Amino acid sequence: MAKAKRTPQEQSIDPAAQQMLVRAEEIGVSTAFSRADDLAPCNIGSAGMCCKLCGMGPCRLTKDGQTGICGATIDTIQARNLIRAISAGAAAHSDHGRDMAFTLKAVANGEAEGYFIRDVAKLRTVAAHYAIPIEGRAPEEIANDLADLYLAQFGQQRGVVAPVVRAPEKRQQRWKEQGILPRGVDREVVEALHRTHIGDDQDPEHILQHGVRTALADGWGGSMIATDVADILFGTPAPILGQANLGVLKQDMVNVVVHGHEPTLSEMIVAASQTPEIIEYAKAAGAKGVNLAGICCTANEILMRQGVPAAGNFLQQELAILTGAVEAMVVDVQCIMQALVGLAENFHTLIITTSPKVKIKGATHIEFDEHKALTIAKEILKKAIDNYKNRGETHIPDVREDLIPGFSHEYINYMLGGSYRASFRPLNDAIISGRIRGVAAIVGCNNPRSSHDYLHTYVTQELLKQDVLVVQTGCGAIASAKLGLLLGEAGLDQVGPGLREVCEAVGIPPVLHMGSCVDNTRILTVLTQMVADGGLGDDIDQIPAVGLAPEWMSEKALAIGTYCVASGAYVIFGGASPVSGMPDRVSDSDIVLNYISSGWEKLYGGKLEFVADPDEMIRRALAHIDQKRAALGLAEYRPERFGRSGDARIHELEQLSLAEQRQALYGLTNR
Repeated sequence: MAKAKRTPQEQSIDPAAQQMLVRAEEIGVSTAFSRADDLAPCNIGSAGMCCKLCGMGPCRLTKDGQTGICGATIDTIQARNLIRAISAGAAAHSDHGRDMAFTLKAVANGEAEGYFIRDVAKLRTVAAHYAIPIEGRAPEEIANDLADLYLAQFGQQRGVVAPVVRAPEKRQQRWKEQGILPRGVDREVVEALHRTHIGDDQDPEHILQHGVRTALADGWGGSMIATDVADILFGTPAPILGQANLGVLKQDMVNVVVHGHEPTLSEMIVAASQTPEIIEYAKAAGAKGVNLAGICCTANEILMRQGVPAAGNFLQQELAILTGAVEAMVVDVQCIMQALVGLAENFHTLIITTSPKVKIKGATHIEFDEHKALTIAKEILKKAIDNYKNRGETHIPDVREDLIPGFSHEYINYMLGGSYRASFRPLNDAIISGRIRGVAAIVGCNNPRSSHDYLHTYVTQELLKQDVLVVQTGCGAIASAKLGLLLGEAGLDQVGPGLREVCEAVGIPPVLHMGSCVDNTRILTVLTQMVADGGLGDDIDQIPAVGLAPEWMSEKALAIGTYCVASGAYVIFGGASPVSGMPDRVSDSDIVLNYISSGWEKLYGGKLEFVADPDEMIRRALAHIDQKRAALGLAEYRPERFGRSGDARIHELEQLSLAEQRQALYGLTNR
């Protein structure tokens, strides 16, 4: 039975989204929100207890001791389902990395129209990690060698994927001892599928061991490659002013929304939109110009590098079309709803697919090729501009928020120490002293079965009150941006006193935007450098840090969570577990659930847990952080000791008389 229909206020906490959901009801069109209310999930499939991997099934296990036709037990079926999801997620993110490496190769050989190497320093730094010669060589020569190395990581059959050398030495040794060092990205994904074919691997722990190896091939392989190449080609992100929410759409301009995950296309559309040719073409059509906006991870990519506004996160892709103001939604890969085409038929919006991997029936397909990138980008924009005349009634919510994105690993390093003493040591010292209690990475998708953005923002705000520094990527970052948490001065009155001191002294927001979902590898790099800079142990699992994906929904999230666990992190997912079992009817269905928590913790120092209640997520996150602080022998977290940074004290003193200043200074030195 479907659950009761929710109001727009229950479906989303975002006022812009609420306006569009009301609009959807008025004109009688469905959205992911209404479909989530209409469709109840299968309680057996959602618990991971349905196997359909051969023609003898599907086998739906609902009783204690029941097996599939082949004899597979619940725990074997759950392990197989989980590793297949991890593999699909790893394949998606890593294939993105492969495409980026191909683009780098084309740029290095002068074969990619409109692209060039923007960050030579990053190119040289990355190449040096792999002993690629850099001295006396042109950037293109270095890039060609790096591209060849990166492309080899996908088809490699033996050895270890190259980026693993960037993990802490102790972590690498742990992976070696467990036999999970990834050999090649494609090999691990293929082996995961082989192991889960009918009649193959039937030991749940053995199956999941390879799941970890496959995830590592993504996190310390394909995804890391994707981030490296994007920085080299398009620039390593640094803070820049941007805006977020549906109010970034313009009434008097041609609105083109880019949606998906691959920055090769979106970056070129940004460049093309600024050419005199396209600007004049738009003006000839009666518009003032072309207004670009992003959805989902593409939004984060062009937001953090170009300042192009984000129209919203995953669940706002349909809502953008509902404004009636979007001439074209240009999509590439991942997180693109098939419902977009049917919805767009009610408006004038063109849905344009661009990837050779993705077509949607009814959409316009203009295939992107990096060798003719600028030409194709202009073709797409002209098609959108030609559609401007067909625009009808519009309903653009007057809701938008400023934000500061672009806190790459490199910029945080510079931010904390400057050009000549760049270091993560100030961050480590703030944690050691207790000003910062710990660090939380809050990442991941939106899920229409929960209230849009609520879990992301509630967990973020509550952890900030407890002096936990938050870093975010993906749709979670956009959720916080829309709430104003990604501005330096915003919300500091609701931040714990120690964290407030740090934010005021350094001049940073309490929430750091680190990019798209593929950029979770930046977080791994940050954790690795925190280990290298000392004071917080000699491996990632000793740092007072936790990862959370409060509104997860994709297989990519499971791959990310797994490689973070293997790297030593405690990871909490919101919502239902895909391997939860049904305890009221099955007593032997907790084997996999317990193994990915306590079992993985023994092996890797990290664990994966699924927690539905947000207050329990917060409680567990803080308990873990405090436990890690105690294990390191750090000062007990006592927030009353902090709260008045040097900057804040000087500002206070400036407001006082000379006599009052003397008294205040005396009191400060003797408190």
